Amino acid sequence: MTRPEPAVSVVVPMFNEESVLPLFARRLRAVLDGLGEPYEVLAVDDGSTDGTAAGLAGLRARWPQLRVLRLRRNSGHQAALVAGVLRARGRYVVSIDADLQDPPEAIVEMLRRARAEGLDVVYGVRADRSRDTRFKRWTAAGYYRLMRRLVGKQVPAQAGDFRLLSRAAVEALRELPERNPVLRLVVPWLGFPSAEVSYEREERAAGRTKYPLSRMAGLAVESVTSFSAVPLRVATWLGLAGVAVCGVLAVVAVVAWLAGATVTGWPSLYVAVLFLGAVQLLCLGLLGEYVGRVYTAVQGRPAYFVASDTGADGADRDPRGGVPTAPADPAELADSLR
Repeated sequence: MTRPEPAVSVVVPMFNEESVLPLFARRLRAVLDGLGEPYEVLAVDDGSTDGTAAGLAGLRARWPQLRVLRLRRNSGHQAALVAGVLRARGRYVVSIDADLQDPPEAIVEMLRRARAEGLDVVYGVRADRSRDTRFKRWTAAGYYRLMRRLVGKQVPAQAGDFRLLSRAAVEALRELPERNPVLRLVVPWLGFPSAEVSYEREERAAGRTKYPLSRMAGLAVESVTSFSAVPLRVATWLGLAGVAVCGVLAVVAVVAWLAGATVTGWPSLYVAVLFLGAVQLLCLGLLGEYVGRVYTAVQGRPAYFVASDTGADGADRDPRGGVPTAPADPAELADSLR
């Protein structure tokens, strides 16, 4: 028997979330079962190396609304998120992380506001981050200030990847040519009617963070270079500043020569060489970031490869729409996902 079209899909990117999975599933299922309408939970296993895949297979045996999308390798949080959002079937699509720092209970208020006010996007906004470390709060505030300056005021401050999208917004995302968009910037750029739901950010329920400093820095670079050409203009201004400084130094050198004070001054030469070298390297680095993105776009490689998708009917299907690639039996599925 064909299941009814889900009213809401909840997309959950996961990477090595074995320890938090039972608690997350218990809280999320209680919320969604309370809605009293069809739903699906699309868990995207982003190449986990622990027991996450087996845990999801076990949950599927007891939770028919759970759907598992497994990627062939770890492709990154944003790629897993995009893979889930674009494959979700619900009239509304909610994305949330599995660490329970974003409360599943807020989904009810998101749905209520979207329906009552005719909204296409509802952002989950962190009203209180006191449980985060001071360094985490400082870097997050700096990231959002930078993004709002580059992209515009439409980027909500303190809004991560906990959001609700209507089917119209998801279809608009599907039309974009970008291989690996940063959704927290692209979604506000689309310009759909939106609102915010505030919540208090909790501590991670279990496991370790998947966003250390290196990944946060990578996300910032990806966000800037994928959405704005401002750094290239910064490189231009730095180049002009370097030319101006060189011009001043040239005038100083001519004046010193005319005055007969042409004693070699290595400090000024040393500083000038260092300054010009730093400006050139910085400009080359900025240009390299954009050339690298052009190179990646020309290659045309997908941001992720789907290994299997259990689908709404319980059959794992090939990502290109072919025949099932794995058995639907939970025990066999667990073995195939290890």
